[in-house]
Amino acid sequence: MNALGRAFTSLKTEGVRSTAWRSAKYLANRFSPFVATPLSSVYREDVIAVDWTKPRNFNGESIAGTDGKYRIAWVITPPSRTSGGHQNAFRFMSFLEEAGHDLTVYLYSPGKFPVVNLEEIQSMMQSMSAYPELAGELKLYDPATGFAPGYDAIVASDWEATYAAYRYEGAAKRFYFAQDFEPFFFAEGSDYVLAENSYRLGFHGIAAGQWLGEKLRTDYAMSCDAYDFAVDTTRYTFANTARRTEIAFYARPPTPRRATEFGLLALSEVARLRPDITINLVGWDMSGYDVPFPYVNHKAVDIAELDAIYNRCAAGLVLSLTNMSLLPMELMASGVVPVVNDAPNTRGVFDSPDVEYVPMSPRAIAERLIAIVDRPDAVENGARIARAVSETDWSDPASQFIGSFEKAMRTAL
Repeated sequence: MNALGRAFTSLKTEGVRSTAWRSAKYLANRFSPFVATPLSSVYREDVIAVDWTKPRNFNGESIAGTDGKYRIAWVITPPSRTSGGHQNAFRFMSFLEEAGHDLTVYLYSPGKFPVVNLEEIQSMMQSMSAYPELAGELKLYDPATGFAPGYDAIVASDWEATYAAYRYEGAAKRFYFAQDFEPFFFAEGSDYVLAENSYRLGFHGIAAGQWLGEKLRTDYAMSCDAYDFAVDTTRYTFANTARRTEIAFYARPPTPRRATEFGLLALSEVARLRPDITINLVGWDMSGYDVPFPYVNHKAVDIAELDAIYNRCAAGLVLSLTNMSLLPMELMASGVVPVVNDAPNTRGVFDSPDVEYVPMSPRAIAERLIAIVDRPDAVENGARIARAVSETDWSDPASQFIGSFEKAMRTAL
């Protein structure tokens, strides 16, 4: 049966709406240039040029630098308003500059869409308080020309960027600023394989948290340091000392590892059992999604606005199916009890008695959120956990990161 015959049969047996859906799905998958396909986020010439089965000794020599300072190229995919990973990476770039090192940032963007405009990206970053102001130049990576000569170190932030960093012809040391186990972003297929192979390229890793660092060392025999998580205590404070009857949920549907849909299942049970509890959704504009309960849609607010939202909440739900995010510590600094999924990847990053680790059961999560709101000593407990987490600030991971980087530069690994 040809396509026209199948469409007629569908119209007769399924109706107009179902037939329209089938047709739209077929056309989108067949002809749309905007649909992401495997390998669409990486330059194919970069991948072909990299043969990880023939190891290269990138870090076998020490590099003294000039007066102990280094010229660094950092290659990363283009940042956005809502990407916490990019905001964190740029924060660590600023640590390098504050330590006196010279930095150039290369944006790795193979996709046809969206077109990368450096001026617009710089303007966006300047308008967002989460992005620090860098002195270094921002460039667009081109696989035909690669990086400028003379760098002492190349740092890659994403699995795609590691292939570009590998191709650099100079004697620079190679680093992988690993923020998550990125193969988990995909089903097992072409992208999964390339993401996993990025840990086999001979780079020295600096990982976000001990769980990821241990995984890279154990599973891939990768030379790897790790820094501990911390919170920016200038942004997050315990300000509201009144009793709180609201909860927050970090909802980000485009990022499957944040399990937004699963979290909404748990929150729908909260709304059924306790309609008096206000539910705040932060991280993404949820107006176009099926959310089956009343909620406050905060969308993707600037980081400067989060503390005021958190200070209305007794509990905050944060689901992380790969590496833990920074949100639990940020919530705690505002006096909020974090509820996270109980798993090695969460406890391995921040195993705290003040975090509520709950199995991935919607009913269990809902009951725990309600219990936190109803806790008789909720105000006192919120103040206590805020004090506890405030003892760690960004000076700690900054010193860990700079120490790891500079030691690796001076050491034959």
